[in-house]
Amino acid sequence: MPRKRVTLADVARRAGLSTTAASMILNGRPDTRLSKDAHERVHAAAAELGYRPNVAARGLRTDKTLTIGFVSDAVATTRFAGGLIQGALDAAQQAGHVVLVTETGGDTRRETEAIAALLDRQVDGIIFATVRARELFVPELPEGTDAVMLNATNARHPTAVLPDETAGGRAAVGLLIEAGHAEGIALIGQSDEAERGVFRSSTVARRVAGIRGAMAEHGLEFVAQESIWDWEPHHGYETTLALLRRRPDVRALLCLNDRLAFGAYQALAELGLNVPADVSVVSFDNDEVAAYLRPGLTTVALPHEAMGRRAVELLLGRAEPAEVLLPMPVVARESVAPPRERERHS
Repeated sequence: MPRKRVTLADVARRAGLSTTAASMILNGRPDTRLSKDAHERVHAAAAELGYRPNVAARGLRTDKTLTIGFVSDAVATTRFAGGLIQGALDAAQQAGHVVLVTETGGDTRRETEAIAALLDRQVDGIIFATVRARELFVPELPEGTDAVMLNATNARHPTAVLPDETAGGRAAVGLLIEAGHAEGIALIGQSDEAERGVFRSSTVARRVAGIRGAMAEHGLEFVAQESIWDWEPHHGYETTLALLRRRPDVRALLCLNDRLAFGAYQALAELGLNVPADVSVVSFDNDEVAAYLRPGLTTVALPHEAMGRRAVELLLGRAEPAEVLLPMPVVARESVAPPRERERHS
């Protein structure tokens, strides 16, 4: 037989007080005027009986369920982006809330079903998250439903938490300039089509704009700009291999994400070039693997956990609709060094 749920009346009876008095004590009412002994008896009774508040009943009284919905495309099953959920969980726990996570795989029908399921459970608000920052489809929500975009944007829901990509792009260029790379820098991954198509968001464009702005301020130009549609390691490998054979004067690679840089490392090794003695490499994201490359990859990190925390804070705080940009910290490792002369490799 299942154990009967302990009620507030049970706690009050054990403590020798009225149900109203026990409720005021357990809810932390500061104006109870009840004795210290009464407070101690109620809390002791609750602990002995294993009393847990009825959240559903409290929700009916307060119109709050202390529950947050989290809808993502593939955040939960993508190791790299898991920090978005972790940050949200941490902030929710601190605020006394729980998070219901649903994953849709980017399927519009599943998104609609997930949202309906969360609304049926009367969540206090919904966070919509994506692995890759982009304009996100969001079905129409009931009036009064609070929503925050996390690593995403939506015209109807302007409250969004995004990485400060412009500043991140400038920081990446700054790393190379500080190391003495005034020439011989190649940009790996730039693609106008990718910026406007697969991402459909200004975040990638901002990253590139920050890079270009910093280069222009220092009067620098890229020796090459390699356009790549899909930012995966094998594309970074193939592109870097062809580039270095064509342009042996390249002394630094600025890769638009770590996965391109992983491939670039392999191409450089195949050509007998050392990182960073022959070619420095800087990229973006701080994928977990970046720390395990040899030498470690210097990268400008996506602040996923901080973004997840901020999304929950905005949702619960009912902030004015606005775009919130969080700093992208530089993770300096061993892939950047001053340029040096070297022989041409065929």
